[in-house]
Amino acid sequence: MSISRRFTLAVSAAALALSMSAAAQAASHGGMKKVIIGTEGAYPPFNNLESDGSLVGFDIDIANALCAEMKVECEFVTQDWDGIIPALLAGKFDAIIASMSITEERKEKVDFTNKYYNTPPAVAVPKDSPITEATDAGLAGKMIGAQSSTTHSNYAEEKLPSAELKLYPTPDEYKLDIDSGRIDAVIDDVIVLTEWLKSDAGTCCKLLGTLTPDPVINGEGAGIAIRKGETELRDMFNEAIAAIRANGTYKEINDKYFDVDVYGD
Repeated sequence: MSISRRFTLAVSAAALALSMSAAAQAASHGGMKKVIIGTEGAYPPFNNLESDGSLVGFDIDIANALCAEMKVECEFVTQDWDGIIPALLAGKFDAIIASMSITEERKEKVDFTNKYYNTPPAVAVPKDSPITEATDAGLAGKMIGAQSSTTHSNYAEEKLPSAELKLYPTPDEYKLDIDSGRIDAVIDDVIVLTEWLKSDAGTCCKLLGTLTPDPVINGEGAGIAIRKGETELRDMFNEAIAAIRANGTYKEINDKYFDVDVYGD
């Protein structure tokens, strides 16, 4: 190889390295890049996949607002709830924004941002149900439905042991079962249940009561999950959460969906 050829290659390599370094520096300082976000797409009104393939809901609007604040491009990937943490760890996406509660158990696998909302669990029953209390005694011997691998199913297992627990892959399945009389009650986030009961699909049922969250089971509110050690991305999200809370964007999104402030205490 000629000296001039070696020199050309060396210059090209140096230019490429410089370009890559500049890109990395731009990214580390909020430069434009893409963040791939995993969500369930089956948990209205927080995230839901429409018939036309579009994703809608509070989680989706919050994610887009955070990406805009961070000056990055958002790309969404839907993932079944049971496999959403393994998919994050496998690199299928960079972050989970899917109403995931921040719990110590999940912290063993992933890191979390600060919360972006915090709402309690609740129980719903058919309108003609004889059940009068959302307590272990009130639900004794009854079959209660919950989405699997959630803080709500964990709550039912730990706090409502006298009830029989039936698990479902998504809320859609337990809604069908309580509507058809195959189960006696359901447990989920109070907002999820309240919004369902307002819809035509929820005319079968009523809210029995809101439950007192358990700090260990229910955690610290919903946060954004990222792979362990990715502190830069976590910090970017935390700064963006604080920014949209301060500039009114969060309230605008909140008021689009809810009559109450879901950020919580």
